[in-house]
Amino acid sequence: MKSIEVCDAKLKKSTAFGYELLLDLYECKPGACDDLSLCYKFLDEIVGYLGMEKQAPPNIFFTDEKRFPDKAGLSGWAPLVESSVVIHTLSPKNFISIDIYCCKEFDIEKAKSFCRRFFSPQRMDEQFILRGIDYYKQEAS
Repeated sequence: MKSIEVCDAKLKKSTAFGYELLLDLYECKPGACDDLSLCYKFLDEIVGYLGMEKQAPPNIFFTDEKRFPDKAGLSGWAPLVESSVVIHTLSPKNFISIDIYCCKEFDIEKAKSFCRRFFSPQRMDEQFILRGIDYYKQEAS
């Protein structure tokens, strides 16, 4: 598993406005990228599992594989009070990208484990980004 460090390790998490985990899942279990029910269930359940709150039920849809054969798959998101969870699948390569963005801290390892359990990737790359690192800084008078 490859991990890319994007944020400055010296920054304290409590100074950030948001926390964003980007996951790239390679060689997922066969059929996962086209399984509307599975991907919807993933979006619906990961929110509560990570202690977040939905603003509305997830939305998910197929990409037109005839018009965009190299982009065939699903795209979906779960809108959160704290931001969103987004999924994109690409069926031709059994590839899934997931973006978990939240304005409160969440357990990264728990999120990765949840994704592995749903999609069984052979490899998963990750990036973690602190967003809005100056958001809480007081402006000088």
